[in-house]
Amino acid sequence: MKAKEIDKKFDDNKEDILDAFDLSKARRPNQEQKRVNVDFPTWMVTSLDKEARHLGVTRQSIIKVWLAERLEKTASNN
Repeated sequence: MKAKEIDKKFDDNKEDILDAFDLSKARRPNQEQKRVNVDFPTWMVTSLDKEARHLGVTRQSIIKVWLAERLEKTASNN
C-alpha cells in the first residue's frame, strides 16, 4: 500500500490503518532498554523506597523519572 492510500484512509477515518503495518518489528528510536547496575548507599535506597511508596510507584520508576528530569534540565541549560 502506498503512503497516499494510507493518508487517505487515515484522513477519511474509514478504516483502521494499523492493519497496513507490521508492528512486530516496530521500535522507538532512542528508547531501547539497556540494563545498568548502580550501587547506592543504604540510606539512599531507604529514602527512594519511602518516596516510591508515597507516590505509588516502584523504586526503578522513581529513579528513571528523577534522572530523566535532571538530564532534561541539564540539556535545556546548555
